[in-house]
Amino acid sequence: MARPGPIVSTYSIVAADLEAARWGVAVQSKFLSVGSVVPWAEPHVGAIATQAYANPRYGPNGLQLLREGLSAQEAVDRLTAEDEGREHRQLGIVDEQGNAATYTGQECLDWAGGRTGAGYAAQGNILVSGETVDAIAESFEGSAGRPLAERLIDCLAAGQAAGGDSRGQQSSALLVVERDGGYARMSDVVVELRVEDHERPIEELRRIYVLHDEIFGSTPRAQWLAVDEELGTELGERLGQLGYDGDLGEAFPSWAGKENLEDRVDGVEQIDPVVLEALRSRT
Repeated sequence: MARPGPIVSTYSIVAADLEAARWGVAVQSKFLSVGSVVPWAEPHVGAIATQAYANPRYGPNGLQLLREGLSAQEAVDRLTAEDEGREHRQLGIVDEQGNAATYTGQECLDWAGGRTGAGYAAQGNILVSGETVDAIAESFEGSAGRPLAERLIDCLAAGQAAGGDSRGQQSSALLVVERDGGYARMSDVVVELRVEDHERPIEELRRIYVLHDEIFGSTPRAQWLAVDEELGTELGERLGQLGYDGDLGEAFPSWAGKENLEDRVDGVEQIDPVVLEALRSRT
């Protein structure tokens, strides 16, 4: 067996939202750029987290096994059976159907273990205690109905609050996929964010996720606000403070374009509440 590399001392969750047809991974670690190693996902295939003395080939090879029709547990069994370093590995998989499996080799450093439930697998190594994994699981189980990305970030925060990685914090990552659900409906990556090196990587991950959602997210049209006379006056005044004077129908889309919010704008008769909040925050 090849000599193991640095330990990806990590806690993670792989999960599926079958109603939204989304699969995702979230991870935090006392390890530089954990997002470059641990998370893998493909829509209508599944999601994988590979960690501890991580075997990065578990990612692409595991997705291939899932494409071939193996279940999450069958994929875990196949990957670990063929790996001489299996006792140093940790792995979580959720498949197309939301079936989940987790694996922790006997040589992983304490505390190490995992937990599965409907649509998710949570796991971690070199943790303060098993309460971290329990908190991740309980957070996911209690947040059904909310966007998967938000649920996964909350899971990381819950794990950290319960003790987290015993060596501390350094990096985090979030990956969520959906067929044609990403940029311009021409990408399967709904969100892929990495915090490479930070004192509070989960908080930083949440901060940049909010920015990402502001630009790339969408609000159902039924939730947009009518621009009545009072709101129209407010918009005009705030845009003026930012140097966008004149007709609202020209000033508003000009400002939105500068802020990369043009996809959330459709005339001036109604306004996306996310855009309104963005304008208010800038004045």
